[in-house]
Amino acid sequence: MSTTSHNDTANRCYNKCMKKAHMILSHLTNQPQFRFLKQQACYQKYIKLLGSKYQKAIAFVYIKNETLFVAVTHPGFKMELNYNRDLLKSVLTQLTSHDNECTMMKADKVVVFHSKYHPVAKVEEDITTVPYYNELASSDFVIESEDEELIEKFEQIKEQIKCNQ
Repeated sequence: MSTTSHNDTANRCYNKCMKKAHMILSHLTNQPQFRFLKQQACYQKYIKLLGSKYQKAIAFVYIKNETLFVAVTHPGFKMELNYNRDLLKSVLTQLTSHDNECTMMKADKVVVFHSKYHPVAKVEEDITTVPYYNELASSDFVIESEDEELIEKFEQIKEQIKCNQ
């Protein structure tokens, strides 16, 4: 048996016998000691089903004693979500009826509260300093000053203008 055919046979057996990552995670989340992982995944699904405005407002959610607790990041959002409790409840009802994994998320009441404890906002991709407009200024000007500090500041301004063109 040649080396390449032996390696091909070993690779096929390895690929057949190995479980895929999603299968392993699914198995783990079905274990009783990791039930909270499934709950957290359902909480995240629930937040994602809400509009982007509400996603920014909600720090976290949890269910306890058939009550949905919604923690908001700012007191202003608390008032707005209190007016939209029916929306929050209906989205939760739809999630539990359509997603078999989230059937344990049943709630009769909704409580909205402000929390100073919330996850740190995800850092967006580094935005380069490329301006979104065309630089109209020109760095072709004469500095008519004798003050060294002032001349230095104008030179820095000239360099910034050159970078933005």
